[in-house]
Amino acid sequence: MTHDSRPTTETATLAGGCFWCLEAVFERLQGVEQVVSGYAGGDLPRPTYKMVCSGTTGHAETVSVTFDPTVLSYADLLRIFFAFHDPTTRDRQGPDLGSQYRSAIFPHTTEQERTARAVIAALEAAKTFDASIVTEVTRLPADQVWPAEAGHQQYYQRNPLQPYCLFQVAPKVAKLRRDYAARLKSA
Repeated sequence: MTHDSRPTTETATLAGGCFWCLEAVFERLQGVEQVVSGYAGGDLPRPTYKMVCSGTTGHAETVSVTFDPTVLSYADLLRIFFAFHDPTTRDRQGPDLGSQYRSAIFPHTTEQERTARAVIAALEAAKTFDASIVTEVTRLPADQVWPAEAGHQQYYQRNPLQPYCLFQVAPKVAKLRRDYAARLKSA
């Protein structure tokens, strides 16, 4: 009997604007086991939402997505990521402006980094977007990804009628249901 020593899950850490938006998309996908909103890419340990919102810490709002790669590959997860934010705008997503809202991928392994660069190259070659992709790809130690405060976890689930959620998050969830219905978890 042989035992496969590969882990059964992987984690992807992504930044593409407000973490509430990305969290609401990824938590609905088959193969996703957990989504944790947080911060990465800055120099300050254990930043708070208030600190990150100041735009002075260097952190981006992120989601760390724990997923089963036999159900949802890292490349497919990245393609969905690119479909739900604008990777061509530097430090901006919709009404959110500042480096904390930049488009970034924080690969945890060399293989994830290779895959991220290959997905970006394929999207660029296909001219998927009207402008060049500005998404940063930066390897970070796992201990430099900080979870956000409890009030930011599952934010859309708990606050669907909050104005930002109604106007920014809900349209992304509707697009997910429309364009990725086959990838959604059953109700």
